This record gives sequence, C-alpha cells and structure tokens, in this order.
Amino acid sequence: MSSTLIHGKDDGIYRSPRPPISLPQDPNFSMIPFLFRKLSSTSTSAALIDSETAETLTFSDLKTHVLNLSRALINLNLSKNDVVFLLSPNSILFPVAFLAVIAAGAGATTANPQYTTTELSKQIKDSNPKLIITTHELHNKIKHVNLPCIILDDINHTNHILHNSNKSSSHSKKSELHLYSDLITSTTTSDWPLPRVAQTDVAAILYSSGTTGTSKGVVLTHRNFMAAAMMTTSDQDSSGEGQNVFLCFTPMFHVMGLAAVVYAQLQRGNTVVVMPRYTVETMLGAIERYGVTHLFVVPPVVIALAKQRELVARFDVSSVREIGSGAAPLGKEVMEKCATVFPLAVLFQGYGMTETCSSISMEDTKAGSRHSGSTGLLNPGVEAKIVNIQSMQPLPPLQTGEIWIRGPNVMEGYFKNQRATMETLDDEKWLHTGDVGYFDEEGRLYVVDRIKELIKCKGFQVAPAELEELLLAHTEIEDAAVIGLADDEAGEVPIAYVVRSSSSSITAQEIKHFIAKQVAPFKRLRTVIFTDAIPRSASGKILRRELRDNTVISKL
Repeated sequence: MSSTLIHGKDDGIYRSPRPPISLPQDPNFSMIPFLFRKLSSTSTSAALIDSETAETLTFSDLKTHVLNLSRALINLNLSKNDVVFLLSPNSILFPVAFLAVIAAGAGATTANPQYTTTELSKQIKDSNPKLIITTHELHNKIKHVNLPCIILDDINHTNHILHNSNKSSSHSKKSELHLYSDLITSTTTSDWPLPRVAQTDVAAILYSSGTTGTSKGVVLTHRNFMAAAMMTTSDQDSSGEGQNVFLCFTPMFHVMGLAAVVYAQLQRGNTVVVMPRYTVETMLGAIERYGVTHLFVVPPVVIALAKQRELVARFDVSSVREIGSGAAPLGKEVMEKCATVFPLAVLFQGYGMTETCSSISMEDTKAGSRHSGSTGLLNPGVEAKIVNIQSMQPLPPLQTGEIWIRGPNVMEGYFKNQRATMETLDDEKWLHTGDVGYFDEEGRLYVVDRIKELIKCKGFQVAPAELEELLLAHTEIEDAAVIGLADDEAGEVPIAYVVRSSSSSITAQEIKHFIAKQVAPFKRLRTVIFTDAIPRSASGKILRRELRDNTVISKL
C-alpha cells in the first residue's frame, strides 16, 4: 500500500489503511447492549472460564449475573454517575462486577491489589466512590474507609468477616458488608428496568501508572470502550475468523486486560480464559488445557518465553495462533527468538495507552512483514501526527518526533484535573502522548521511547529502549534497564541495570564492551549495575523512577 494513502502531505496526518469501523448511531446504545447484541447466536457459548477450576459462565449466564448484580447495586442506592471502587485479582467475577457497575449507569475505578493501604486510600480519596467491591483477602486493606462493601468470593471467609464486623463497635450502616452470592439471587432480571445509559457517559476511571509523574485518573466513556473494542478485533472480523479463545493473565485492573482482552473479546463472542495467578508454567498449562488460540502479553512474558524453550516444549501449545505484545516497546531480536519457541504462532506487537482505551496501532498478522520492531499500522478510526518537539510542526515519514493521536477511543480527560487535561489534550482533540516515534513509508509506527526518558548525552539523544534491546539480545542477560545518570561534562550518561542469567558470570566490563561494539560513542554504557530484578509496573513498563531514586541513594 502506497504511503500517499496513509500520510496526508497537506495536513501532516497519518491515517489507518484498515477498513473503517462503524459505531452504533443510537447515542443510548451503550456498552451493555453492545456487548450482548449477538446473544441469539452466542447464548450457550463459553464467555468466561476460570483456568484453575474450569468454572464457566456462558454468555447467557454472564448477562443474567450482570443484570442481577446491577439491580442489586441500584437497590444499595447506587445512582447514575456514582463511582464504584473495584479491588480484586483476576477472576471470572471481575468482569461481572465491572459490567454490572456500568449497566447501572455508574463508573468503575479499578486498583492494583498489590497497592498498600496508603496507595489505595489516595485513589479512594481522589475518586470518591459510593461503595467498594473486593475480595475477602483484600478487605483488610480498605475496611478503614467506612464504605459499603461487596465481597466477591469464598462465602466461609466472608462470613468470618461479617461476624467480626458485627462484633465491632464501630460498625455502621455506612460500612455494611454484602455477599455477592446473596445479591445476585436477591433480584431477578425482570424486577425493574435499568437506567438509560448514553455512549458519552463515564464507564471507567483508570489510574495511570504514575511512572512519569503523579498518578492521574483517566476518564473513559462507553463510546471509548466500544470504539477501542471494534478497533482491537477489526482484523479478526475482516478475515472472517470464528470464535477464538483468549487467555487473560494480564491484570484486569489495567486497561490492557480490561479493554483489549475482556471487553473487546467478549463483545465479539470470543471466549476469555481467566488466570487468577500467573506463572509461565501455569500459563502454558492453561493453553494446553483449554486450547487457547490467542495471547495478549507484556514484554517480560515474551522475554521469559524466548529464554525458556525447554519448559515450553513440555506443553502442547499448538493451538496458539497469535501472540500480541503491548504496554511497552519490544525489540526485534527478542520477538524473533520468541517466534522460534512458538513456530506455529504469529508474534506481533501493538501500541496503546490508558488514555486511548488501549488501542492505537497493531501489526497486521495476515499481511506484511513482522518482527521489524514496529508496532504496526494504525487501528481503524485512529489518526496520528509525528510532531517536531521544538517547532511543533508535523513531520513526514522516517522523521522522529512526538506521537499525537486522535480518534473515538481517546479519553475525555483526567478526572478532576483540568490542568493536566489541557496539557495533554489540545483544542483539536489531539492527544499528546509524550512518546517519541516515527512512521516508515509503509505506514508502520515505531515507538522509540518516552520524551521524559530520553537521555541527553553531550547534546545527543539516547533512547534507553535501543540499548535495552541490545542488552537483551545477549544470551547471558535475563533482563535489563537503562537510565540516564547526571554527569558534569556530558549532562547525562547512560547506565544499565542488568539481571544476569542464573548460570552466568559475565562481568560489567564485558557487557560495556558488548554494547560499545554496536553503538556510537555517546551511546556507550558508562556503568553497569547488577541487580536481582528490574522493577516493573503491572503492565510490564520499567519503573525507571525507582531505579533513578536507588541510583541517587547509592551515590549518597
């Protein structure tokens, strides 16, 4: 396909060559009716399967659970535009809870179960929820906030919580506890109609990882989720694929798990196998047991698979047709290594953000070259610009600048943070991503790094991701991260944190020499620090701020 169809020379806008999507015209046709629009043909098909217990909800079961819980929430005085705080590990009840909240016209804010009480309290204070949905194991982290709480799992543990709460003198109506199992049986789908919900209503407030600043609540509407879902599954539809089986071990509290896997795949009629706990071995076991066809993963998983050929060989993974990686850049060599471990599967890369409801670009697995290091072609309905950081002018193919995105999947803004919204979304609705990248002449997008993470060495820009890709290509390096260290002469110099493979005795000097042979002098590593693990967010992004803080402390 010629670049003239992709890049507008007059306006500098890059457009998707994929067939356009068509969102429902009815403004009140929101996420729930959209999700179940194919129920007549999918009612008995498996929607959600627990990978550990094989417990299954068909699409008909899912709709019944969602509507019953939604009416129970309204009975608990949940009103339209209220917020519900959802704190849970992956389970087949997580999507039920999320969908029930939005069916009631409220919005859900999700949180990482690994957060401390302090971190959770901060998000609760900012989002101001009406009630909380959680599990018995996590209840202790949020019981101090004195809000009504629904416990999703394990009736025996929950009864113990209820007993202790009832004995507490501080127990009040405001902090009452409810069992999920009781709530879904206390109402029926014919009890009363649900409130009218518009595509423009808020569906979720998802908090960004905060790796480059203070965590902010990203406001996503029903229309954002619906558009992103159609974008994410457009290639499946255009190639006429039947029902697929997706494995979900990416956290559902994160936009990748919630929007790209759970909602996007369910609305298409695909089955989602849910993993409550992740290890490489349990993932491979689930693939074999349930005939998983598709995986959406984060870079650390690809890296692990590429280096554990013998473990993968113990399982039948022949059902896997596609493995998509997102959330952070992944190098060409790592992708090629992983592809040899899964020879029957197509490995591809995509690009998205919480602010775009996960969906921006994706490699076309049916056509064109892959393993190029690109994140593929723009998804249908998405427009992009590459903008010179200094002049703010749009750039042609093969020139690097900040990536700007526009489309129906782009957020409304940041919750209660007009200043941050105005800094990120301009008057023409362009989202300034803060990512650095470029398009090639075929319309493939390459994400180089974050603007704030570029290392400025002697006036030159050094992309940490480039050096990390080279480091990960070394057979004796398990994981690696590169950051900039302040230097009086150069401004900043690149240094590397490296996790050696278990049998390796490679030295820092050998690693520095390995890199020096492949890069310009200003990109050479000045220091190599060995560590047991690279700190990463739930989505796989390197937490460079933690590494910088540790580096400063060690210097002191």
